Formats: sequence, structure tokens, C-alpha cells
Amino acid sequence: MDAIKALHERVSVAKLAEPGPSMDQCRSLIRAALRAADHGNLQPWRFLLVQGEGRRQLGELFVSAARAKGEPLGDAAIERFKSMPLRAPMVMVVIARTQEHPKVPIVEQQYSAAAAAQNVVNAAYALGLGAIWRTGDLAYDPGVAAGLGLAEGESIIGFIYIGTPINSPEPARESNPDIFFQFWP
Repeated sequence: MDAIKALHERVSVAKLAEPGPSMDQCRSLIRAALRAADHGNLQPWRFLLVQGEGRRQLGELFVSAARAKGEPLGDAAIERFKSMPLRAPMVMVVIARTQEHPKVPIVEQQYSAAAAAQNVVNAAYALGLGAIWRTGDLAYDPGVAAGLGLAEGESIIGFIYIGTPINSPEPARESNPDIFFQFWP
């Protein structure tokens, strides 16, 4: 697919099914991520690919994190947390891996990891896959971070759910560029 066409037409796809991305598609997604804007060439990111049984383990980790907050969980809530990673054949956990640097602030490194995540979402669309970038409380939960093996200086940027769209995606909603872009001064 033409890059400009993909950027103009990309939409998030929430309803995903098997098959998930092939190994070649996974390599392409990662290569796209590694082309993100990166001040200082620090490569402040890493990615966890969660598939198969790993998705069930991620669901259990989500339940543990919810329980650790001390609020009672009913059966429906437990099942909801368990089923979250099962919404797609693959969940890519995008992690910002930041470090102190004299010229590149931490926030710029986090932005770079977010740009890598966006490149993955765009590349998935260009490859004919469906993808949606999710965060929510679990992305910022210290128990989830620990369970995924995040080190000091690492944080979750998001969970990208990737698979085959169940339905044809709705066309991208058009916005008026004049509302968002102005010339200055």
C-alpha cells in the first residue's frame, strides 16, 4: 500500500480475530517501529510480543493488578480482566526505555517510543492487518510493569492489539485541517 494512502486512511480496528501477524509481518512491524523519530539515536524503546498462551498469562497479570488495588472483584470483573488480551491474536506491549541524557530529556525519549508505537499501528494497516492502541489504568500499573519485567527507567507506552479485522474497517472520519493548522505569525 502507498505510504501516503495508508497514513490518510488508517483507522483503529477493535474487533480482531485470527490469524495474527505472520513472522514476516512481525518483522516488518518492528522495522517500522525502529524508524521512529529518535533524538540522539538512543532507541528508547523495546517491545514484548504476546501471543498464544502468553495472552492468558497477561490476563492473569491484569487480574492480579486489579486485586492488588484492594477493591473486591466479582466474577464478571475477573473474567473481563482475563479476557482483555484475548481480544486479538497478538498484543504488542510498547515500552519506553529511558535514561538520563545531557541533551535528550526523558519526555522526548517517551515521545520517541510513542512514535514507534504509532509506526507499528500505521504499518499494521499498510500490511492489511487491524490494530488498535490501548492504554488505560493497566498500562500505568506498577504491578503490571513488574509482572512484565520492566526495569527502572522503563514504562509502558501502550498495548497494541493486532490481528485480522473481523469486519471491513469504517472509513476514516475526515477532519477539517484548517481547524488544526495555521501559519504563524
